[in-house]
Amino acid sequence: MSDILDRLAATLVARKSAAPDSSYVAALYAKGLDAILKKIAEEAAETIMAAKDGKPEKIVYEIADLWFHSLILLVDQGLGPQDVLNELARREGVSGHVEKAAREDTA
Repeated sequence: MSDILDRLAATLVARKSAAPDSSYVAALYAKGLDAILKKIAEEAAETIMAAKDGKPEKIVYEIADLWFHSLILLVDQGLGPQDVLNELARREGVSGHVEKAAREDTA
């Protein structure tokens, strides 16, 4: 699974330095962080609505959009999918209550 994420991230990295008129992603990067965050919020809301509609294909479609735009944010911030996968691996087997308490202790 990480192969597709790695390939997509590599494409997003390349688009970060491309001319804004060359692609949707390049144009989004050119608009800056606020535009990227707004798009993620929009995609999250559409994911919620798809889930409420209860149509599996619509849920998958909207989550794909949400993941895509989340990857754009990761690349914008100098991160990549492996950073998220590493964090998920770190949390594997740890109780959600324990993990949350550990975050609160460091806040």
